[in-house]
Amino acid sequence: MTRWKVVRGTLALAAPLLALAPSLAGCGLHHAPAVGAGFAAKVTCSLAHNSGQNPQWVIDEYVVHEAKPLGPLLDWSVDPRGAHAQVLGVVDASAVLRPGLGCTLLPGDSAAAQLVLPEGLPDLPRKQLDPATPWPYGAADPPPAPVAIEAALDRAFAEPDPTRERVRNTTAIVIAHDGRLVAERYAKAYSKTTPMLSWSMAKSVTAALVGIEVGDGRLALRERAPVPEWSDASDPRHAITLDHLLRMSSGLDFDETYGATNDVSRMLFQHPDVGAFAARSPLAAPPDTVWSYSSGTSNIVARILRDLHGKDLAAQVRFARERLFDAADMTSAFFEPDVTGTFIGSSFAFMTARDWARFGELHRNDGVWNGRRILPEGWVRYVSTPTPKAPNGEYGAHWWLNHGAPGDPAQRMWPRIPADAFAATGHSGQFVLVIPSARLVVVRLGLSLPDGDDVGLEDLVEDVLRALGIASEARTANAP
Repeated sequence: MTRWKVVRGTLALAAPLLALAPSLAGCGLHHAPAVGAGFAAKVTCSLAHNSGQNPQWVIDEYVVHEAKPLGPLLDWSVDPRGAHAQVLGVVDASAVLRPGLGCTLLPGDSAAAQLVLPEGLPDLPRKQLDPATPWPYGAADPPPAPVAIEAALDRAFAEPDPTRERVRNTTAIVIAHDGRLVAERYAKAYSKTTPMLSWSMAKSVTAALVGIEVGDGRLALRERAPVPEWSDASDPRHAITLDHLLRMSSGLDFDETYGATNDVSRMLFQHPDVGAFAARSPLAAPPDTVWSYSSGTSNIVARILRDLHGKDLAAQVRFARERLFDAADMTSAFFEPDVTGTFIGSSFAFMTARDWARFGELHRNDGVWNGRRILPEGWVRYVSTPTPKAPNGEYGAHWWLNHGAPGDPAQRMWPRIPADAFAATGHSGQFVLVIPSARLVVVRLGLSLPDGDDVGLEDLVEDVLRALGIASEARTANAP
């Protein structure tokens, strides 16, 4: 078991901070230690066990920075069963590892808590890909990349800030053009077989599962969202539809400004039922009148999917594998669930970088994979059509868009990237970028700090377009 103890000088801060606890409670800061412990336990467990990363590196180079100012106050341990974290010596959280499901957070003092594998889950085999067949339908390695592409990868993996105040920590890049794997590169300790953390790219995967259910006729986009807390017709949330949730236009009051006491952090790292936490949110505006990005709505959607499968976690896993993951040769993909069996659809999907590229390729091909339709006809057009209330045409249905503001296409998310691009994006610099006009999918993954800083995505895409000789064509592409 790897174990790290807080240094003596740092522990000296515990007493004065604990003395402040009563006053902190009045302003909501009493949530911070629980969120910090939950973040450390969950993220360290997931990156160590799912992605095979050294837990000491995860703590020192990522968790401590993300959990500021509580990072130096962490006491943590990782063992074959999962991970545990403690803040100030009194606030605990644990995450338990379950094969095929990754890590599940058990908030609070949960040393005695047990989560068993759902019945039948260990017996569900994963599809095996032919090692001699090229990507995307097989596992063969690509031929050597052109020199210009290698130079683009060099630039994307470089750390341009010599002070290390802003780090890219690029972990993987995969480039696919015209359905062929053109190039890939991985950081040390990562490889083509390493499942990679999604953060909010999971939202786009959740949308794909919804699309399949809509195509099957089991869900309807413009009917009332089947959320038990909103079932009373006198509840103003009763009018919220599944479309409103997918387009972040529900009107729910949910604080997505990341920090130790905001709604999204408390939902993910303090509460065992992420969907119920979000569903309790009151309305801040009537449905379909404002656009407000919210991880809470994604977990409400994920809980709708859970309930659709009778709250049976094994049934959800089987559906996701058979209808999406293995069907599209994304054979490493899985969601991590919360304690109640809801996939954490906002934030915690894992798959290899090659499989993230397959996810992008599936959408570039309008939901058709190897001649078989996976997503219903029209679904990709739906998720990549701008939400009316998104001010700059930057959001569709759980996908980010490069469409531009109505009447002002220059107001785009990525001005140097073609206007028809759409992307699954995530915290710390995760991107699956689809550019239909360039027949291109670019995957960029990392553990970048601080979040929101430039990770070189536009430079990478421009370099790749130029190297492939399609820069001129792509730059003149119009939004759909």
